[in-house]
Amino acid sequence: MGNTSSMLTQYDIEEVQEHCNHAFSQQEIVSLYHRFCQLDRSGGGFISADEFLSVPEFAVNPLSQRLLRMLDGLNFKEFVAFLSAFSSRTTLQQKIEFIFRVYDLDGNGKVSCNDVLSVLRDLTGSFMSEQQRQKVLNHVLEEVGYTKDSSLVLSDFIKILGNSDLKMEVEVPID
Repeated sequence: MGNTSSMLTQYDIEEVQEHCNHAFSQQEIVSLYHRFCQLDRSGGGFISADEFLSVPEFAVNPLSQRLLRMLDGLNFKEFVAFLSAFSSRTTLQQKIEFIFRVYDLDGNGKVSCNDVLSVLRDLTGSFMSEQQRQKVLNHVLEEVGYTKDSSLVLSDFIKILGNSDLKMEVEVPID
């Protein structure tokens, strides 16, 4: 499975399916493998940050640089696991864990207010002033009982987003 010129065996498909908690059907995994092979221009079995940026929808995403931090050098199994956060079969908790990793810039298991402000900057660009972003952040933190000095851990994210109707889904076209 490391070499993209090889074909997936039934065992490979089942192994990947298990690794991503059955977020994708076997047909979807085969389609994802074909897409992975297209992206892996070097044929080395890994996708680089530059190869990810060749996907137009990814390149224009305001969070692409954050996501690249999570993506650079993924093999096929890791690629599918990453994409599983966007599957309709993935639980809300798994989606929240993914979002937490996006916000946790330094990977220390905590999200500071500066981390949240940084994400807001990426998302809003010049459409909001720094003062407006700060006001939004303070309002959200106040609503959930936190202050700007708080650091949020995963359980806080689950508490905040756990009752939401969060939708993070993409459809995998089947060849």
